[in-house]
Amino acid sequence: MHYSNSILFETTRFGPLVIQTSKVIHFPEGLLGFPELKRYILIDHKDTPLKWLQAIDDPDIAFIVTNPAVVSPDFTMTIDSATKKYLEIENDADMVVLVIIRVDNGVVIANFRGPLVFNAAIMRGIQVVLDKA
Repeated sequence: MHYSNSILFETTRFGPLVIQTSKVIHFPEGLLGFPELKRYILIDHKDTPLKWLQAIDDPDIAFIVTNPAVVSPDFTMTIDSATKKYLEIENDADMVVLVIIRVDNGVVIANFRGPLVFNAAIMRGIQVVLDKA
């Protein structure tokens, strides 16, 4: 359902949400394992550096994400020119990098091999698959 510049949709964790269309992050290729889900929003997780990446088109799909420096202060990655061109990044300040976090038997695991990169200026993103170091 749409209301001018906003979208109303259901979520399993957060109930019904109304968001501005300008807050939607488009992943044209989807995410690994979810190629059909292309629209997401970020939702703050209380007063923490964590956020939820909630799929707009599937109420059950939401990932915990954070800036990789929160988990590993020495994390660095180089974005290749093809990715920057795909994301139309003209100013590096518009580039946002997030990693998906999961908890497995009480252990927090960050997916540094599949970071999410998006251009905050145009809200377009991609999940980058990095080679093993």
